[in-house]
Amino acid sequence: MPRLILGSSSPRRRDLLAQIAIVPDQIIAPEIDETPHRGESPRIFAARMAREKNAAIRIPNSFILTADTIVAVGSRILPKAEDAATARACIELLSGRRHTVFSAVMLRAPDGRTSERNVVSRVGFARLDHRQIGDYLDSGEWSDKAGGYAIQGRAAAFIDFCAGSYSGIVGLPLHETNNLLTGLGFRQ
Repeated sequence: MPRLILGSSSPRRRDLLAQIAIVPDQIIAPEIDETPHRGESPRIFAARMAREKNAAIRIPNSFILTADTIVAVGSRILPKAEDAATARACIELLSGRRHTVFSAVMLRAPDGRTSERNVVSRVGFARLDHRQIGDYLDSGEWSDKAGGYAIQGRAAAFIDFCAGSYSGIVGLPLHETNNLLTGLGFRQ
């Protein structure tokens, strides 16, 4: 029986799969360079990251599932917040405006067939005051999150608009992922 390998360092992706009763046999964090190419659009960058993560994992007789989530304001790709200063810059930029979340998913079957989906969602942030931003930064929830926020956590209080795939904004569009798995013959 082929195994399912989730190529991700994100615990959120594992948790999202569990919501639809899918448990990966193994989780591997692929080691790739996640730097956008000069002039690369957010949509293309997300898709490239999902593909490169997938290509970095070579385990025979396995389904390999990889994904990437990118937060963008216009064509500007926001980083994963690794420090409070980066998180502050992201949250201040997002405050009072809408932004786009690109979620790319790729699945490779044991026989080498591949399929991928790119999901685009829109999110609106209410205008935040300095206290709200400071309180959010103090929570530490922003750590290692694309765009410096987690819609499934405290930042939910800031969201005044959301269209598209909520689970994609969290980190893995479940409807599309389930369709990829079914389409390539994965059975749990």
